[in-house]
Amino acid sequence: MSGADIDIDDAVLQQRMLTLARAVGLQVEWTDAFGHAQTVGWPALSRILNAMELPHDSAEAYESSRQRLNHRSAVESLPLLITAEVERPIALPALGWLYGQPYTVMLDDGSRIEGVLSAGSDETGQPPLAAPIEKYGYHRMTVGRHVTTLAVAPQRCFSVQDAVHSGYVEHGSEARWGLALQLYGLRRPGDGGIGDFTALATLVRAVAGYGASAVTISPVHAMFSDDTQRYSPYGPSSRLFLNAMHIDPAAVMGAGVLNEVMLEGGLRMSALHTALEQEQLIDWPRAADHRLDLLRRLFARFNQGADPEQREALAAFREAGGAALECHARYEALNAWLRQSDPDDLDIRSDWRTWPEAYQKASTPEVAAFAAEHGAEIAFHIFLQWQAARGLAAAQHAAREAGMAIGLISDLAVGAESGGSQAWSYQGEIIKGLSIGAPPDLLNTRGQNWGLGAFSPFVMRERGFRGYIDMLRACFAYAGGVRIDHVLGLGRIWLVPEGLDAGEGAYLAYPTQDLLRLIALESWRYRAIVIGEDLGTMPIGFDTQLAQAGLLGIRVLWFETFYGGFTAPSRWSANAIAVSTTHDLPTIAGWWRGQDIEWQMRLGLLPDGVDSAEQFAHRAQQKIELWQALRDAGCTDGVVDFPGLEEAPIEAIIRFLAMTPAPLMIFPMEDVLGLVDAPNLPGTIEGHPNWRRRMPFDVAHLLVDPDCVRRLGLLGRLRS
Repeated sequence: MSGADIDIDDAVLQQRMLTLARAVGLQVEWTDAFGHAQTVGWPALSRILNAMELPHDSAEAYESSRQRLNHRSAVESLPLLITAEVERPIALPALGWLYGQPYTVMLDDGSRIEGVLSAGSDETGQPPLAAPIEKYGYHRMTVGRHVTTLAVAPQRCFSVQDAVHSGYVEHGSEARWGLALQLYGLRRPGDGGIGDFTALATLVRAVAGYGASAVTISPVHAMFSDDTQRYSPYGPSSRLFLNAMHIDPAAVMGAGVLNEVMLEGGLRMSALHTALEQEQLIDWPRAADHRLDLLRRLFARFNQGADPEQREALAAFREAGGAALECHARYEALNAWLRQSDPDDLDIRSDWRTWPEAYQKASTPEVAAFAAEHGAEIAFHIFLQWQAARGLAAAQHAAREAGMAIGLISDLAVGAESGGSQAWSYQGEIIKGLSIGAPPDLLNTRGQNWGLGAFSPFVMRERGFRGYIDMLRACFAYAGGVRIDHVLGLGRIWLVPEGLDAGEGAYLAYPTQDLLRLIALESWRYRAIVIGEDLGTMPIGFDTQLAQAGLLGIRVLWFETFYGGFTAPSRWSANAIAVSTTHDLPTIAGWWRGQDIEWQMRLGLLPDGVDSAEQFAHRAQQKIELWQALRDAGCTDGVVDFPGLEEAPIEAIIRFLAMTPAPLMIFPMEDVLGLVDAPNLPGTIEGHPNWRRRMPFDVAHLLVDPDCVRRLGLLGRLRS
């Protein structure tokens, strides 16, 4: 019987689905952003359960699914990994044979702890260790023939205060502010049309000169090198590796070798390079293809003339990257080969689920044979990752060297494309057939479907959170902080069956405590702060969990309101960073002018039943309320007159945000420059130039504009 043939009205089937849904952590009933009670529809619930490999359309199928779930909870061996916290009791699974057993814990510093598990149990019925562990780390515990890893985390994440006093920089600033920027939008002479890590290093040095302690950057996750039409930084192929498009070709073997390569390419290549650099918007397909062409030529030069030290460095990088790096490189090479071998076959896409079956798993003999035959191409993609890692590491080093206590804050996207490299490499850990999204809410009344794959919470546990830890480390590796996009996903994620509308999904619960502990542990191992983008429908008590774990939330000026006005600075959260706006929201100048409303009008995105006149009238009232809040807080510098349409009160807003108790204030580059257009307009693919806007000047001249200098100076004075 197919899913389409199921009689959803059958009461027995409905009860089966409810039982499985509750056992697996699906929230059948939930409350939306408007305070209304909602229930997941039966057809959607059936699709979700099937995607999670829990069939239920017959008594036999249901019994098999139920037994699988029961087996997961009845396993008699220790799990591969158990999370815990330093100086707190460590409870083990409630397995009868554990009681009274001797155990040994080998700490990751080489020291040893021995004891006997309590013959009694704590209030949860779980046997605790004889004494808490005082050192954080990944420790190896042995009980008889059973071995597990104890991931013992600090009780909170590394903080802004920890960063300021960490001793990383000798003459570092104690400033509590930074800038946010879209890396791809940076300009520098010779960049070929895409912002790169060299431009980033130049900018962080300049910003550090004003006393900033941090620069947050757009995601730099690996994309699809054979499909350059896909360039949204929040829709990556893999969150384990880096976007090769941000490599500066001149940094590979020097400007001289790059010039030689350009000459070899002829006038057409040089003309294309110059034309792309002068574009006001990034032409991603042409610019990315051009950059890959240059990098291929430079790779050939590297193979011909690299010195032994460079070759050894690349070999060491490849060895350290292990199987994960090899799989990513194989995905990139295999994807291009399959698409090019039959370009007329539209079914072959940058999605391993459309590939011939023999290549749909990374471990097949056919994939191994392909790798053996195409070793040079795989080596090229490993070379790209090495160059990207070198570039990003150099930018973070530049930030530290210039005195930033934190430096770069990287952005961890909420998911990766279901057909991309990460999902192919870590199959089973990412659920097939379901996409991450958001139900209808105050920001988007139609809901959102992002087309991204989600980790399976059960497989995560079964595999010792291997894939999740690898991902965290990849994001922490070259940064002093990490911003976790849609941090609400640590508690629950809205999952939508492929082919259904965004509203036809359900929330799936995640092991919040385990994930928070792993984040805290990696945060301290890398000495990096953690920010969680907590905008959206918040489960009750979740903000408290984040605060206790030391994850900073985000408070955005446009949302810090109450009926009749904007919240005073003193009432903002001390457990969240303060920002004027985000990449998905209007800039200050754009909001003040109503540019976002004009875009909504142009693209037909106004809420149902609301016309533009109402929107502009509402915005006019909001502007009055904001100006009043700025005046009440003493932030208008004595100005009494209400600003005109072209006079957005940017500096007054800087003063306002600087007065909040936020441990860190982040101001977007667009607002420092007074730009009108936002980087992204959610809900659009065509019509708005999402992720394509470039800065108006190159990085060497970006911060010398008088308005910009004045605003940066103000930030430095008020938040240092």
